[in-house]
Amino acid sequence: MARTGGGRKENVPGLAARRAAVFVLEQVLRQGRTLTSALEAADTRLSALESRDRALAGHLARTVLRRLGQIDDALARFLSRPLPKRAERVRTVLRAGVAQILFMRVPAHAAVDLSVRLVREDHPIARLSGLANAVLRNVLRNARDILAGQDPFLLNVPEWLRHSWTDAWGEEAARAMAEALLAEPALDLTVRQSEKAAEWAAALGSALLLPTGTIRIREPQASVPRLPGFSEGAWWAQDAAAALPARLLGDVRGRNVLDLCAAPGGKTAQLASAGAHVTAVDASAERLQILHRNLERLRLAADVVQADVLEYAPPKPFEAVLLDAPCSATGTARRHPEVLHLKTARQVESLARQQERMLDRAAEFVAPGGRLVYCTCSLQTEEGEERARAFLQRQGARFRLCPVTSEEVGRQAHFVTEEGFLRTLPHMPVGTERYLDGFFAARFERTE
Repeated sequence: MARTGGGRKENVPGLAARRAAVFVLEQVLRQGRTLTSALEAADTRLSALESRDRALAGHLARTVLRRLGQIDDALARFLSRPLPKRAERVRTVLRAGVAQILFMRVPAHAAVDLSVRLVREDHPIARLSGLANAVLRNVLRNARDILAGQDPFLLNVPEWLRHSWTDAWGEEAARAMAEALLAEPALDLTVRQSEKAAEWAAALGSALLLPTGTIRIREPQASVPRLPGFSEGAWWAQDAAAALPARLLGDVRGRNVLDLCAAPGGKTAQLASAGAHVTAVDASAERLQILHRNLERLRLAADVVQADVLEYAPPKPFEAVLLDAPCSATGTARRHPEVLHLKTARQVESLARQQERMLDRAAEFVAPGGRLVYCTCSLQTEEGEERARAFLQRQGARFRLCPVTSEEVGRQAHFVTEEGFLRTLPHMPVGTERYLDGFFAARFERTE
């Protein structure tokens, strides 16, 4: 652990929050962990902080991941030579310092001073505290010019994603998407009893009821477990876009519905609360534990099965099947900005092949006349539109496309493509609100 020259860490206000953020960032950027996993690994550190400092640590880590290209560009201007190989932690501390100076409402002197203290307290890199001080003060003095000379789209979005998004949606939309991914996401909630959504929006204070039925809280004043309705299972957190695919199965009351790749259970909860008899399948025992806990809190029931979709063999077909396939998750980068740095084009190609196999397998579970909804939280057409078209070609007359209508998605006509697919992009509005996750969904019906 990092130590001061006297062998003990300093107890300076705000320092522990920044120390925790640096730990989280190292877990993501050096160990390749997801942000959620890194935050779980930092739980002991974070739980020791006051709520305000916990929020600061999380916000700082997310800001660095969202703005990493701009941050590294700023650092490169004042680092005349590469940092020593054994001093990579200095780079992480500097990245956190630059994020505070350029992009956060943090007193400049605190951003510089506390960053330097983090370097100084870590014996292997303490000798570089003077360098850290000089670099950060240069960034501070030149902050306005640095920002004026940067193109966030070119710097923050990896080249392969820029090309992919520009080819699919055009440069204007691609840039708008990238800008949306820089915003701190609101808290979106799905209400267990949908007819009481307006009541809960009022009970939650500053909450808004979106036209799609989701409740949105722009800036929650308390952690999720402390909000009204959590303990009694009145609602669960679910992005407005993520709440749409399950609704495309239509009226599921009394029907046998199969939810594939179900954990952590948001869509399972939607289907169960709508009166379906749900079988929830997922390969991960750990994620299914989360699903069990969520259903217990929400007072909902489902038959839960641990199985690989490609090996699962139900005793009889289902009237409706939902496949939320594993994907690159680029549509969730507002909430999980690490995907911009951990995912690659080659991974998308591999995932697309897996999605094809899963779709074909899921089709075997659909009863004649039944519906199949395929969805991904990806912005890549290879994982969305292309997979849906290829599925229809492979299936021939056995399945037909059931176009989505705007009435099914809160009369948000811009969510529906000309082909009848559901497609949300991060910069799209939902009612009068801005931004939501990127999602794709296609609905098919088995004809024979």
